[in-house]
Amino acid sequence: MPTTVTVVPWPDSVIDQLGFDPRSTYAERFWLPTLGPTSLLLSRRLAAELDRAPDGVTLPVAETSQALGLGPREGANAPLARSFDRLVQFDVARVMEAGMYAVRRMLPPINRRHLKRLPPALQTAHTEWAEAQLAERPAANARRRARRLAIVLLEQGEDPDPIEQLLIATGFHPSICRETIEWARTEHALLTVEPAAR
Repeated sequence: MPTTVTVVPWPDSVIDQLGFDPRSTYAERFWLPTLGPTSLLLSRRLAAELDRAPDGVTLPVAETSQALGLGPREGANAPLARSFDRLVQFDVARVMEAGMYAVRRMLPPINRRHLKRLPPALQTAHTEWAEAQLAERPAANARRRARRLAIVLLEQGEDPDPIEQLLIATGFHPSICRETIEWARTEHALLTVEPAAR
């Protein structure tokens, strides 16, 4: 691995809508045993970096490795390089060229092959989670996904009107889009109020 690594987003219209943020409870419960703690932590760090720089970012390898608690080692056998390899192995990242990776900003639901390797209690928990998702009304599920997307875009500084158009273009019902924008404006305003002013 070179002394710097460039990370760009790996867009996927389905997974970006239906997937799970690597910082989510779902990722921690069901992806952690598959990816391992270091690779999941790396995935979370890369998601945060891409939140700040949506077009991509170049990271110093030694500094990034130290920030993740892996020490400053560089090279093909360094812990950071092995963590990137694991992300590639599980289709969370792909190699674009030497020192450059495309990384998913959202993790897909864990597949059956990996699910079968989870401890029995986690397999049961995942089955219960999936059944709860299927029991949820489709509009509620769409509303939750639209809200998640809208609040992320607002936090990145996007204006509400283009966000609404993006939601419509993505396939959300116009009534959900309008409701989502109103909710996101209020929620974003609450999040940006200084704690002392609350």
